[in-house]
This record gives sequence, C-alpha cells and structure tokens, in this order.
Amino acid sequence: MKKYWIATYGCQMNISDSERIATALKKMNYSPASEIKKADLAVVTMCSIRQSAVDRIYGLAKNLNKLKNTNKKLKTVLTGCVLENNKKMFLERFDFVLPIKSLPYWKKILLAPKKDRAKLCQNMWDKFKLNKLNYSYLKIKPTYITKYSAYIPVIIGCNNFCSYCVVPYVRGPEISRPANDIIAEVKTLIKKKYKEIWLMGENVNSYNGEYKRPASAKAMAGKAKQKIDFPKLLEMIDKIPGNFWIRFSSSHPKDFSDKLIKTITNGKKITKYINLPVQSGNDKILKKMNRPYTIAKYKKIIKKIQREIPNVTLSTDVIVGFPGETKKEFNDTAKLFKEIEPDMAYVAQFSPRSGTVADKMEDDVSYQEKDRRDKELTKILEKTALKNNKKYIGKIVDVLPQYERKGFIIGKTKEYKTIKFKSDDNNLIGKFVKAKVIDTIPWGLLGELIE
Repeated sequence: MKKYWIATYGCQMNISDSERIATALKKMNYSPASEIKKADLAVVTMCSIRQSAVDRIYGLAKNLNKLKNTNKKLKTVLTGCVLENNKKMFLERFDFVLPIKSLPYWKKILLAPKKDRAKLCQNMWDKFKLNKLNYSYLKIKPTYITKYSAYIPVIIGCNNFCSYCVVPYVRGPEISRPANDIIAEVKTLIKKKYKEIWLMGENVNSYNGEYKRPASAKAMAGKAKQKIDFPKLLEMIDKIPGNFWIRFSSSHPKDFSDKLIKTITNGKKITKYINLPVQSGNDKILKKMNRPYTIAKYKKIIKKIQREIPNVTLSTDVIVGFPGETKKEFNDTAKLFKEIEPDMAYVAQFSPRSGTVADKMEDDVSYQEKDRRDKELTKILEKTALKNNKKYIGKIVDVLPQYERKGFIIGKTKEYKTIKFKSDDNNLIGKFVKAKVIDTIPWGLLGELIE
C-alpha cells in the first residue's frame, strides 16, 4: 500500500481541510506514513496570511525536492490558501498545485503523466473559480486528528474584503453549509464520545444556512426548508443530548448581535470564550483596513459581552504597523487594550499581501517600529491576562486534558484557559476532569487534579 504524509500550516480551517484530505487519500488506498522519508505522496496545506508563512513553504519545497533524489516515486501536492501570483512559481516546485475544492477529483488528477499536470491543475483552478458555490468537498468525512476534539466548518469563504486580507481571494465568497449536514456531523461525533466541537468559519456570524425540517416533525406550520442564522444553529446544536462543549471561531464585530450574546449566555454547552478581532484601536486606521465599525461600537459590544456573559474569556486580533499608522494612532490600540483587558490577543505585524488593497499602500512603518509596537502590546496583555487569571485562584474548574508533558497534564478549561496539573496518567487525555486552581501565570493556570 502506498503511503501519504501531510503537513498543515495556518488556521483551524486548514487543519479541517487536511483531515478531509486524509480521508480522500485513504479511499485511494494510501495509508499514513510514519515519516516523510517513507511517503509516496506528500501533501502540503499552506497558509498565505503572512509572507513569513509563504516563505516557510519555499523552504519546505526545497527539502521535498531534495528527498526526490533518494525517493524517485515521491509526488508532491500543494493546496490550501494559495495566492494567484504564487501558483506558477509553486508549480515549478511541486508536482501539483490544486484548490482544496477540487479534492473529489484528486484520484484521477494524481495519476496524470508529468506533461499534463500543469494544464490539469490550471483547469481545476478555472473550474472552481467559476463554480463559486461548490462545497462538495465538505461532504467528505474527515479523518479527525484527535478522538475528543473536532473542527467543523459551518461557513467557508469571506465577503468582507478587509484591505489587508487574502482570504476572499484564496477562499472565495461565503458559502454556508446546510444546517442538516452540520448537525448530522455533530451528532455522529457525540455518539463517538467527542468532548469538544469547534464550529469554524472566517466569519461564523455571517452564517445563513438552509435547514430542512425532518419529515417526521409534527410542527409543519412553516416551510419544509428555511434559512437559519448562526445563533439559531448554535441553539440547535446546544440541544443535542450529550456531554460536550461547543466553541466557535471567528467572529466579526460588524455583526456580533445581541441575539448571539443571549444565545451564548443561555447555552448549557456553549463555552464562554469569544474571539472578537478588533485589528486596530483607531477609527482612521479601521477605515483604511475596510473594517466597517468604530471603536465606540466595538467597545459597546465588548462591554455588553462582559456584562451579559459572566466569566467570559475574551481574545482579540490586532495588526500593528499598518501602512500610515502613526505612533499616536498605535497608542489608541494600546489604550484600548488597557480598557477592555483581554485575556489573550493575537498580535501580527503588518505584512503586504499581493492582490489586496493594502498592497498598493506604502509600507512605511519600519520593521523595528512594528516590533516595538508588538512588544508594547504584549507587555500590556501580560498584565491584563495575569489580572484576569488571578480571579480563578481557589476555584474548581472543568478541564479537557489534551496532552502529557514531563509529569504534567496540559489542557483547556471550559473558559479556554490553558491549565496544567501534576499527573502522568495519559488515560485522562480527552476526558473531562475537575481541577482546583492554585496559582497563575499570564498565559495560564496551575492546578491540582480533583480525584
């Protein structure tokens, strides 16, 4: 039997895609290789959100081509988020460069002779560029990486076109999966005793999927089919019997509704963790980023979340050094951090991306200044995160252990706090346990296992 090896870079959506790739390859009679040297097929699911991510693939491609000197049968595939201007260059380094939506066609494509590969790849890109609403690859059941936590895409693509972001260009327009497909996938996972369900999308708030009422349903007053929004989808999944947590990512401030806040508050299984990217604390920069909200509106949402959802864990995303961002405008972001006191923030230094509006702007903030701003926000975050974590000292928390390291079990609390406690019992992995918090650091909690 031939062997495959998959390398995944980037977000949870890419992880989910790689899980479907694994299933597709198994149906082609491939089995997973223990290491790349033993593989007949190497698949790379790439990320293009930052230039550093693209550069990483350049380096990996070099290593893969070196392996071909000793492993003549090795074929290589690049998929995931691939920028248009990178396709030709990567085709010189990989045997195939394919859109993820073409996954159902890979069985035939991978058998193609070398002389036909470039044309076949281009045909696939053309096909799925024109057929924008195709999501058939999502019907492929994933080979989940773990037996307790799963990523479920509910919406793919993005319609927002933030001026710095490549997602609409590499993922296409928003497509909401049918609610019945999502619910069926969740139910299957719960039957298999999965404990953590992640509902994924570039902007889950925009979900507008079709729901088909069961034929056996008595309440047929409405239409057999209807459109449901994200709060309704959350509510339906929350009602599925079983002992599991529901998480979701990511959200957009422009449509983070009161209805969604109420749904999270009332949900029994919906965890109190929210990632709400702000990107900048200055209205002028937000406008240049094509982010359609003001800081006043963002703060209003945050205050309502913190008021309505007790013990909520809040994270955000920020870009420092956006073109034209002055020190004064950056200081507004630092001020915002001090005011909203996030538990976590994902700070990125601006990186020009080909094809985006921001790529035409002058990248006039030096690397040194971007780095300084990055570190300043991290220092503020360190203080606010520690302050928030200290509230947990002495409390008993629900934990989902994820792995063991050096005599400690490391996991996540229901509130998405990282926690570790002494134990070398690997049987705890993937099972809910309780721990008492005895100490904290900015980036996590130290606990004692409650037997």
